[in-house]
Amino acid sequence: MEADLSAWSDFFVASAGATAALAGLVFVAVSINIDSIVDQPGVPEFALVTVLLLLQAVVVSLLGLVPDQDTGSLGIQLLVEFLIWAAVAGAMIRRSLAHMKSRVSLISRLLLPALGSLPFLVAAVILLGDGEQGMDWVAGGIIASTVAAVVNGWVLMVEIRR
Repeated sequence: MEADLSAWSDFFVASAGATAALAGLVFVAVSINIDSIVDQPGVPEFALVTVLLLLQAVVVSLLGLVPDQDTGSLGIQLLVEFLIWAAVAGAMIRRSLAHMKSRVSLISRLLLPALGSLPFLVAAVILLGDGEQGMDWVAGGIIASTVAAVVNGWVLMVEIRR
């Protein structure tokens, strides 16, 4: 049974606006601490991944708002979005991990981005199949990527100065 994407429009509108606003706040956090961020190897890449997590949520939300599409089309779009995100963010994560100082950094630099992006891959696969539960994974991915980015944003704003 195919999901009715129009039923998700309010969620997508809200998440697009919220994640776009949060992306702006991350830019402010980065600009406030730009000297500390640039001076530490791997941290600029970490900052970019944080912004990319929010950008991913914005893009997925906007894809969900495309009119008159079925879940199969959304599944293809999510798959393409995930592959592009994984290539770009994966390269930045790899560069950031090369300079990792502690195991705690592993959570922010690897685990949170993975938790924030892998639900979109799962959603794409499900939407390309029967489609019904795929939308739950889309919602989970948006929420997870937003939470991951906010946690990382806190690190960039406050913890970077410790």
